[in-house]
Amino acid sequence: MNDRITSVKVPEREDDFEVRRKHLEALSDEELKKRFWVLADKVVSPLIEEAKAYTSPSIERSVLLRMGFSGPEAKAIVTKALEKGLLGHGAGALVLKASNRSGLSVKKAGLEMIKGKFWENET
Repeated sequence: MNDRITSVKVPEREDDFEVRRKHLEALSDEELKKRFWVLADKVVSPLIEEAKAYTSPSIERSVLLRMGFSGPEAKAIVTKALEKGLLGHGAGALVLKASNRSGLSVKKAGLEMIKGKFWENET
């Protein structure tokens, strides 16, 4: 086996910056900023749609951890949501809805959900 690292000569790219920027030349700074954000939104919007449509138990546990639940508590809530086919609604959102309906704190509502309460109204 040859341990030597050999370098590969990569052809230098022709500097065509001036040609590629021609269509942007007439734009003001404000128009350039607006164009940037339009293009950024165009790139990011499919990712946002994916995030809205798809989740996983690990993502939902992570959300619950950031809401103040311990690892075992988050796992228990996510497991219940999975069992009931509600994980797609978002475990954190389910806990928040239960909290709002019951008048309990988010933490207390989540702990009650672990015990089996508040699941009947979740859809």
